[in-house]
Amino acid sequence: MTDPTTLLFASNNRHKADEINSIIGLGFEIVTLSEAGIQIDIPEPHDTIAANAAEKSKVIYQLTGRNCFSEDTGLEVEALGGAPGVRSARFAGEQATAADNLKKLSELMHGRENRHARFVTVISLRLDGQHVLFEGICPGIIAAVPSGAEGFGYDPLFIPTGSDRSFASMSMEEKNKFSHRKKAVAKMAAFLRQNKLA
Repeated sequence: MTDPTTLLFASNNRHKADEINSIIGLGFEIVTLSEAGIQIDIPEPHDTIAANAAEKSKVIYQLTGRNCFSEDTGLEVEALGGAPGVRSARFAGEQATAADNLKKLSELMHGRENRHARFVTVISLRLDGQHVLFEGICPGIIAAVPSGAEGFGYDPLFIPTGSDRSFASMSMEEKNKFSHRKKAVAKMAAFLRQNKLA
């Protein structure tokens, strides 16, 4: 039986893994795919963030039989009908850089009055055959001009509700007061504690 204190993270992002581990707390270990010796490119073929998160965890669970989780995150802009959404990482094209995506979003939002948006993170956990989803949402607005040099992705253009500064203008500690990912991870951590796994 797999050690219940170890969870395989369907990602190779060690920074994200460390961030998640710090929220879950002591007594739990997050292992990335590369650290587990798994080399795989998992497709994201679905039209919702939740479905793509579930796809990634399902592939890894079926491949390894180990307790695992995945996460998928998207930015949903009200004036763009919820775009970029599931295509957040590929908004400006399949080979788009973060700068390309930021530029496209800025251009599409030029002159628009409705600037409401939200970041959504969904975590898909596969634990001893169970499948549980955890969602974290951070509402905010799209700024007229990008600002800040921290963070990544759309952070220079996103101002969370309750602040007048972009995510990219905040330290990680400040961002985590609003963070969609932290909200989703905190829900997973509570579930794991309830199951005496964290």
